[in-house]
Amino acid sequence: MPTKNKREWIHAVNVTEVDFFFGGLANSAVINNLVGSVITTANVEKIPGLYTLGVSLARIDYQPDGLNPPHTHPRASEIIFVLDGELDVGFITTANKLISKSIKKRRHFCVPEGLVHYQKNNGVKPASVIAGFNSQFPGTQSIATT
Repeated sequence: MPTKNKREWIHAVNVTEVDFFFGGLANSAVINNLVGSVITTANVEKIPGLYTLGVSLARIDYQPDGLNPPHTHPRASEIIFVLDGELDVGFITTANKLISKSIKKRRHFCVPEGLVHYQKNNGVKPASVIAGFNSQFPGTQSIATT
């Protein structure tokens, strides 16, 4: 199984609409963990039709004070779009400089490929984002959980 694509090619005669659909990003996730966030991915593991297309999505739901702890995506840049709430977001450049911003509903923030980044809901209400990636399997390397 290819590492970059994480899925074998599907022959055209075997492809169906199921290979191009995933309904899992429509609703908020139930959050019951210590970091206060849940990530629902829509990558090639769940949507086989993404194989070689170079795109994927994720939905991240945060409870108040919830955190998406520092992590990297070794195979993709990321853009997040805030659906609800307000988040503090940031990344560390290769020159060891923190780039950070508070972003509100209907705003976005970009993270270059492979850089350590985070998101934190400092609001009193739940927050949620849709994250887009330029890889069908961006991968995640966690740095810390708190």
